[in-house]
Amino acid sequence: MNGTDNNLHQRPTPQTTTIFKPLNTISINNNFNLKNNNKNNISNPKTPTYPSLIDASVLRWTKTDVFDVFKYHPVPCFFAVSFLFFMGVEYTLRMIPASAPPFDIGFVATGYLHQVLVACPKLNTVLAGLNTVFVGMQTAYIIGTLVIEGRPRATVAALFMFTCRGILGYSTQLPLPEGFLGSGADFPVGNVSFLFYSGHVAGSVIASLDMRRMHRWELAFLFDTLNVLQVVRLLSTRGQYTIDLAIGVGAGMLFDSLAGKYMKNAMGREKI
Repeated sequence: MNGTDNNLHQRPTPQTTTIFKPLNTISINNNFNLKNNNKNNISNPKTPTYPSLIDASVLRWTKTDVFDVFKYHPVPCFFAVSFLFFMGVEYTLRMIPASAPPFDIGFVATGYLHQVLVACPKLNTVLAGLNTVFVGMQTAYIIGTLVIEGRPRATVAALFMFTCRGILGYSTQLPLPEGFLGSGADFPVGNVSFLFYSGHVAGSVIASLDMRRMHRWELAFLFDTLNVLQVVRLLSTRGQYTIDLAIGVGAGMLFDSLAGKYMKNAMGREKI
């Protein structure tokens, strides 16, 4: 028995060989095929595996593999370069003094249009009225998906979005930009409120995403085009900061996704 036990304990450990694969065959889900030859993990498959820096296949890359990264994975490479660029910007950018107005690149880009609207108040009123009509179109479509078509996802997304906007907008209240051009034809009337982020833009994104799910491509394209014009108009009138509009796009996508998950879970509970 002792001899048998010794043989069992002296059983050789299976040998493993790390084979490097070309980058274009590496699965993204495998984290670029990082290897871990930990013998404990071989004997106990339930032990979590953590890639070892020594065994990382990245260290075995050739020049061809590096070029393949840019060829087959351009998006993460773009973000990697952008990360390095903005790290440099962050450490060299001088902050705006508290006594100075905030810098907004969108205001700089629309400086000429702002001067045109200042010189033509009637044009500003007409554009404000058209923008209000567009907001009405968004509202009518989103409510119509619930009341007429019986699809509540867009309505739920809008409720999520405006509730979060109210909380964030009240938590940090931004000052009106210098040169703000209000109008009685605008929505809300006279732009009496100024909240982060842009509900105009987010509502349009929610409606557009719903249209795409229903394959209403032409209508979605129309809403996207009007949304771009709305962004230009809001910047020209100094009705929103650029960051309000950018976050508005992201908020529309985020709350549409959250509404979809909520509806999926709700339908699952109803089946139970």
